[in-house]
Amino acid sequence: MKYSVVWSWVAAFVVLALLPLLPEPIGTPFHIELGAKVAIMAIFALSLQLLVGYTGLVSLGHAAFFGFAAYMVALLAPQSDVGNGWLLLGAAVGASMLLALAIGALVMRTKGIYFIMVTLAFAQLVYFVVHDTRYFGGSDGTYIYFKPEFTLLGWRFVDLEQPAQFYWFTLALLAFTVGALALVLRSRLGHTFVGIKHNEQRMRAAGYATVAYKLASFVIGGAFAGLAGFLYATQHGYVNPELLSWHKSGDALLMVILGGLGSLAGAVVGAASFVLLAEWFQDLTKHWQLLMGGFIIGLVVLLPQGIAGGFTRLRQRGMPRARSQAQSPGGKPAAAPQHTDPEADEALPVPRPGAASSHR
Repeated sequence: MKYSVVWSWVAAFVVLALLPLLPEPIGTPFHIELGAKVAIMAIFALSLQLLVGYTGLVSLGHAAFFGFAAYMVALLAPQSDVGNGWLLLGAAVGASMLLALAIGALVMRTKGIYFIMVTLAFAQLVYFVVHDTRYFGGSDGTYIYFKPEFTLLGWRFVDLEQPAQFYWFTLALLAFTVGALALVLRSRLGHTFVGIKHNEQRMRAAGYATVAYKLASFVIGGAFAGLAGFLYATQHGYVNPELLSWHKSGDALLMVILGGLGSLAGAVVGAASFVLLAEWFQDLTKHWQLLMGGFIIGLVVLLPQGIAGGFTRLRQRGMPRARSQAQSPGGKPAAAPQHTDPEADEALPVPRPGAASSHR
């Protein structure tokens, strides 16, 4: 990321962190809980953005990792005492990664619509296993009676029972997710993901083991989906099989489309828009899905690149025309910049000579 983009992210998180400190009618417990829900869904959307927006893997089974992590929290948390937050967090994320590795190893050689359908099939398989097994609570789900406790050397540095502290905790993990994904996308690994999205055949011809790289993206995305699932289970204290259904995967995909493909900011904006609009539409009518569907269709027609992409396009159009037509001292037009994305996340890697031998 450029320094200006980094400072924009920092400023945004600082402003969001002030929510619990604001007076009513803004800083109420309802708005604090809603803000935490937005942060959790933003992490979930970011995990899918890595697959869809950067690697070109459209998955309708991403909720399997989200819901499986939530169930790990519910099954491993003690029923009569406070659970160890570090162990539950590690178990939830680790279980999601293992599930993503197992599913990804089986589906990664499929492409296009076949990949979508196979991921959906495996997710529904996990859904029915959880739904029809008494160990997982069946269709009724199961409860989490105590929020996990995070301690360091005997000192509890965060009390998740307090709504404000839970909100700050989720916001900190959202910031960690954005930073971690930004570092991944700026690395050779991330550039390879983007290269596979644009032209997998070219990357394979250059010597890149594209199946292994796509599997890596799938597992990383599953890990962050597991992080979101851990937070969801901790916030609500209840999990049911619907968390693994294709509807939840569809919600995440709509968040990514709503905010804009191929943009970390787009995933966050899309998640916030989806959650807030759902809350608003539910207050208006019980058929709120019709309003949500119509809004998304209208937005896709007006802003094909999503909300974040639309803002970026408007900002580029607002630049002085003379700046885009600036000339070099020799009178020749200045070279066009290599990256138009302010996050510079979508740079297509150009394989260098000898790259084939180092990536086989």
